[in-house]
Amino acid sequence: MKSAGIRDVAQLAGVSVTTVSHVLNDTPNMRVSVETRARVRHAAKTLGYGPNRMAQALRTNRSGLIGLLSEEIATTPHAGRIILGAQNAAREHDLTLVIINTERDAGGTSHRDDVQALIDRQVDAVLYATMYHRSVSLPPNLQDLPAVLIDSTDRAGIVPAVVPDEVGGAVAAVTHLVEAGHTRIGFLNNDDDVPATHLRFAGYRQVLQAHDIPFDEDLVFSAPSETLPGYGLARELLGRSDRPTALFCYNDRMAMGAYRAATELGLEIPRDLSIVGFDNQELIAANLFPGLTTVALPHYEMGVWAVETLVHLLHGEAEYRLIADKPALLDCPLVIRGSVAQPRAN
Repeated sequence: MKSAGIRDVAQLAGVSVTTVSHVLNDTPNMRVSVETRARVRHAAKTLGYGPNRMAQALRTNRSGLIGLLSEEIATTPHAGRIILGAQNAAREHDLTLVIINTERDAGGTSHRDDVQALIDRQVDAVLYATMYHRSVSLPPNLQDLPAVLIDSTDRAGIVPAVVPDEVGGAVAAVTHLVEAGHTRIGFLNNDDDVPATHLRFAGYRQVLQAHDIPFDEDLVFSAPSETLPGYGLARELLGRSDRPTALFCYNDRMAMGAYRAATELGLEIPRDLSIVGFDNQELIAANLFPGLTTVALPHYEMGVWAVETLVHLLHGEAEYRLIADKPALLDCPLVIRGSVAQPRAN
């Protein structure tokens, strides 16, 4: 059976051969609508047609490869959806992802050698994804390629970035507690000096102020954001005679520790205590009893956004370079399970 050619794709998509060539070769500055691009790619996929990668690279001086430098996220299940989102988006543009997992160093700077390894593989652009939302400094050799940061921002304000809307997520979590009737809400926060620590606290304060609930600093405790510290903080806070009726936890691991503390103190969730977490680590949140209401981080969506932005940069769309000084914020939706109820009457 004869294999499909570019003319067959053009006929099925109802466009010219030139248009098919521009779309499948990602020709810079091509004036082809999004709908037409999608129709061409769908026709090519239906017919099993794809451009010869080697010939394409010689013509366009591009490899069709995108590097993903993942700082620890490749070994972290709950953040692996960044990779999945990036892979799926890259596939839609007939691009291939090359992944290098690196370790975080003391200064939070990506390794020059890892970036060079991607450059040596002739990637057209680079995604740099970090484990935690924070500000990073990038090595000079990364500035030689189009690049997008995922879950971090560039201290120099040169590289476009996408991050979770930490404030919005905290607002959604605490508002859910207030709407359930809670006015005495404790906050178990992280003690690391990273954006998420300050932004989630800002969201907590914002909701209290919006509902005329006095801020009580005695209801805010900080510690490393793991299960055991969460347990210790919750045990101390819930053991008081004036304990809060609800807890907002920096992440699901701290919330899991709070569950244990509540059980030891004879408190039933959510009858005696409501808890909301953050991150939506499903292995934790969905398997606690009752299920933990929490805020989801948009890992998959950030991966997609980053690849789509890289494609725009590769096409020479200059306006996408202007967003570097203001990272894109993606929604952190509330995932409601069974850990919130109205406070009990005294």
